[in-house]
Amino acid sequence: MKIFIMTDLEGVAGVLDSENWCGTQSLYYHKAKELLTKEVNAAIEGFLQGGATEILVADGHGYGAINPDMLHPKVELVRNWPVSKQGTFNMDDRKFDYIAFIGQHPMAGTIGGHLCHTGNMGVVQQTVNDIVVGEYGNLVLIANELGIRAIFATGCEEFCRETKAFVLGSETVAVKRSTQTTPGKHLPPAAFR
Repeated sequence: MKIFIMTDLEGVAGVLDSENWCGTQSLYYHKAKELLTKEVNAAIEGFLQGGATEILVADGHGYGAINPDMLHPKVELVRNWPVSKQGTFNMDDRKFDYIAFIGQHPMAGTIGGHLCHTGNMGVVQQTVNDIVVGEYGNLVLIANELGIRAIFATGCEEFCRETKAFVLGSETVAVKRSTQTTPGKHLPPAAFR
């Protein structure tokens, strides 16, 4: 059983805001990387116990957010991959069986979501064939085209709701919740961040 794990930083337990946690110059950036890597390692342990034979971890945070020195030794890490013309990375041809998401955030404009965005803080909404999708939905559609089934996701409570609505039967773990009361579409990207 081969598993592709997509990671991001905004949905990790303990990551509170973009300014202090998510950029390379952020005060708590190294702590955020540690927290993400620990969440990823916990998922890896579960997948290995469940019979996974090969796991590839894709560092999906723009600046990079996996600490390679802490990452489980039985997995492969990919980061800084080439970007396609459509603006997303190309999944390799290893014939993965499943895809999982660790540390993911909800799509842009999600009320009650934590650090919601789609690609960057300036995107208000993204659609694919008239279906509103965030980064999660976009990648799930790509995975489906390749015969890869989405089975697991972690992030804030609203991201978990987004996941369950998009992929019936997917397992989720909510690691935090937000108190955001508006979609934030009226804010400039710097304020929304």
